[in-house]
Amino acid sequence: MELKDKDLLSVQEARNLLDGAKKAQAALARMDQQQIDRLVKAVSDAGAAHAEELAKEAQEETGFGKWQDKILKNQFAARTVYEAVKDQKTVGILREDRENRVWDVGVPVGVIAGLVPSTNPTSTVIYKAMIALKGGNAIVFSPHPGAKKCILHTVEILAEAVKKAGGPENAISAVSIPTMEATKELMGNPNTALILATGGGAMVKSAYSSGTPAIGVGAGNGPAFIDKSADVQRAVKHILDSKTFDNGTICASEQSIVIEKSMEQTVTEELKRQGAYLMHEDQSKQLAKFILRANGTMNPMIVGKTCAQIAEYAGLAGIPKDARVLVGRETKVGHDAPYSREKLAPILGMFVEENTERVLERCVEILHLEGAGHTFSMHARDQELIRKFALAIPASRFLVNTPGALGGIGATTNLFPALTLGCGAVGGSSSSNNIGPMDLINIKRVAFGTRGLEDLRAEANQTGNVCADAQAIEAIVERILKELL
Repeated sequence: MELKDKDLLSVQEARNLLDGAKKAQAALARMDQQQIDRLVKAVSDAGAAHAEELAKEAQEETGFGKWQDKILKNQFAARTVYEAVKDQKTVGILREDRENRVWDVGVPVGVIAGLVPSTNPTSTVIYKAMIALKGGNAIVFSPHPGAKKCILHTVEILAEAVKKAGGPENAISAVSIPTMEATKELMGNPNTALILATGGGAMVKSAYSSGTPAIGVGAGNGPAFIDKSADVQRAVKHILDSKTFDNGTICASEQSIVIEKSMEQTVTEELKRQGAYLMHEDQSKQLAKFILRANGTMNPMIVGKTCAQIAEYAGLAGIPKDARVLVGRETKVGHDAPYSREKLAPILGMFVEENTERVLERCVEILHLEGAGHTFSMHARDQELIRKFALAIPASRFLVNTPGALGGIGATTNLFPALTLGCGAVGGSSSSNNIGPMDLINIKRVAFGTRGLEDLRAEANQTGNVCADAQAIEAIVERILKELL
């Protein structure tokens, strides 16, 4: 009987793809480092060659962001990530410790389920395919339904490149009928060794509850603190450049600005000078109602849109057509305070506090509401204050004097270049790393014997004698002290 039910078809497709990926991974596991590196180079070259084409497809299909910026993201995934991983040892004997007689051996985890968001669809596929293959793993992608076409096209391009470079069939593949049931099958199937999840909180939580090992990252909600020791002009430029890059769709981008009262006039004037629009109270309240949906989640109509588009959708009057970022004043943090939440759009909240102590408390409060463990930005020259904040802020990426979106992913900093950013235990993630190939392999250790049971007994006796000698010395010292006194 012919299957016509979409969910059943998608589940069967997921199972078939996992079976194929299992066979492909067995072939990858037999390859040496040189052979694996040839496949990784093929992914890099193909991703770079098609960067513009895929960027335009992603923008057209999703309606998010700017295709010009998506080219940079695709090139970042294809070239910058490649430069970081190309010389890494990931398969075979990675290290020989001759002194301690221990070897480290890289072992692929197996088949990876790659969950892809609609905000960074093509760049995420290039990046995840590259780091998976670098570790000798096969990967099956679960596309976001809103970006299915561009994701499938990216997978097709990369899979063909890997095949031409001598890689096995099905090393890279994707579900063509994306449903929740297919994603659940990918995450829970015995052939899946690891889930690499990038996306919304509900999806990441589902990955961790699937019973399969997972690396998941959720929302970012990074505040940006501009201290009085900062170069304010440069700080504002960094923030606005970051928040307008691809219209704010990178989760490491700043979500609010936090300043001291003494800096309010200086910062607001600089924001205006560089094209930000500080909304009046009635405008701010009206947009606040539009940022969140009735269920408390971010309104998808703001995601990756320009200020002009957002103003039109929200019915906001008086917004300049050339406004770069919309800034709304906020005085509280909470699920019902939209400007204190994540906004994947050119919208910023602004908090004004009495002193740096209150700034620190506010920033911690914002992160614990949403985005704990993700990213924090600070603009300052005061090294002692930077140290103080670094020790207290619950973020895995503490960025200083750099655009948040690009600094967090490692484009304008020396962090490992990545499009999956771990939030650590405080953020409900299994890793706090910028995820790379070393997170997608296991390390087998070969350890040579250095002593036997009789040696352990001798060591224990020697330790006992040392303790006895110490007690005897202590008794003698005590007796001498008594005599002297």
